[in-house]
Amino acid sequence: MSARLLAAGLTLTLGGCLAVGPDYLKPAAIVPYRYKEIKGWRLANPRDTAPKGAWWRAFRDAELDRLEATVAVSNQTLKVSEANYRQAVALIAQARAGLFPTLNFNPSLTQAGPAAVVQSPTTLDAEITGSWTLDVWGRVRRTIEENGASAQASAADLANAALSEQSALALAYMLVRQADSLHDLFAVTVEQYRRALAIAQNQYDAGTAAKSDVITAHALVLAAQAQEINVEVARKQNEHAIAVLMGKPPSEVSISHRDLAETAPHPPVRLPSTLLERRPDIAAAERTMKQQNAAIGVAVAGYYPDISLSGAFGYAGNPFIRQIAGANPVWSYGAALAQPLFDAGLTAAQVEAAKAAYQASVATYRQTVLSAFQQVEDNLATIIIYDRELKVQKEAVRIARQAVQIALNEYRAGTQNFTTVVTAEATALSDEEALVATKASRLAAAVSLIVALGGGWEVEDLPRLAADAAPDAKPTP
Repeated sequence: MSARLLAAGLTLTLGGCLAVGPDYLKPAAIVPYRYKEIKGWRLANPRDTAPKGAWWRAFRDAELDRLEATVAVSNQTLKVSEANYRQAVALIAQARAGLFPTLNFNPSLTQAGPAAVVQSPTTLDAEITGSWTLDVWGRVRRTIEENGASAQASAADLANAALSEQSALALAYMLVRQADSLHDLFAVTVEQYRRALAIAQNQYDAGTAAKSDVITAHALVLAAQAQEINVEVARKQNEHAIAVLMGKPPSEVSISHRDLAETAPHPPVRLPSTLLERRPDIAAAERTMKQQNAAIGVAVAGYYPDISLSGAFGYAGNPFIRQIAGANPVWSYGAALAQPLFDAGLTAAQVEAAKAAYQASVATYRQTVLSAFQQVEDNLATIIIYDRELKVQKEAVRIARQAVQIALNEYRAGTQNFTTVVTAEATALSDEEALVATKASRLAAAVSLIVALGGGWEVEDLPRLAADAAPDAKPTP
């Protein structure tokens, strides 16, 4: 009977034809047929020419390229995610070891006898023992499948963390450039206000203006200088943030002064369904579903008996008696079966918990997909609206500059009071600040849209662990 049990166990294990629990079928996600905000969208480039991986190159900024290249190498947050991935891969190997027998060699040398005996008898016990728990019901294979999906989810998490850190650097870089543009704007404004101060001083010296005009003009110069100085705070903070994202102390990173780019890329947008293949967070959520599905099989296997084989072979005797050393071999073999009879509903509870965890992962996956489409729609709408806003703001700045020049000319001619000049200058400065802010927001929206579309990542970038972790894999002992 034991021989038959052994043969049956070997057949089931080596054939790999049985794995209890549900096989994984990817649940459907809630995917729209089109983007709501895509109306009127014009693609700048076809998909084949868009940056793949190094998505920031779409901004055509050599310094941004230099800064981003360091993130994947030195960012400490990514090192944590990378270590988590390596740990997940190690767990696959750990689980796969359960498919094979374990062998142990524990030799012992013993001396025993009466104290009066000068030379005590010596016994050597040198045996190799082995045991093998057969994976008849697929518990180990489901565990391998579970850990394989977990490792792929960790790889997707790593890609998502990289995308997040890279986008954080790009956004901080845009804020640095915004600070540079504001600094230049305030520097030009200081010079304009100084010219207005000179006009007010000349008018006062000629007796055609009040002293209050001179004081007001001087106050405007000082206020603009203060704003010019204050903008350095935001620049320094974002420059320091970029250094940390690069994995370096702030003292080692300096970014040259440069204005904001006048144009921003229009990332190409593919069909909504392709978004599922281009977002690492969606891939991570999908792999988590497979992991939880395999966990159900692991729990279901608890209903079935464990079948194990054991054996030993070696030598036992006095090692100094050469003539009988080869005549004292010892060996044994056996088979055992352990069937749970009563566990107070433990296994049933574990199965139900695994099913509930799987259902939660399905809901999380679908919510991740919905959130992804929301992010794409948000940024599409934002970019389109900012494009329209920029056109209006540029015209507002042009008109405001004309108003300042006219007000100054009229004040110089004595046909207008200085309050009109102050109002025109304040309006012009406000419009120019708003223009800089909208340019920066438009660039940030372009970054966010590229990230929302998955950057240059594709689901094919996941490590090929699925085949190794398949429940129908045929192990070789």
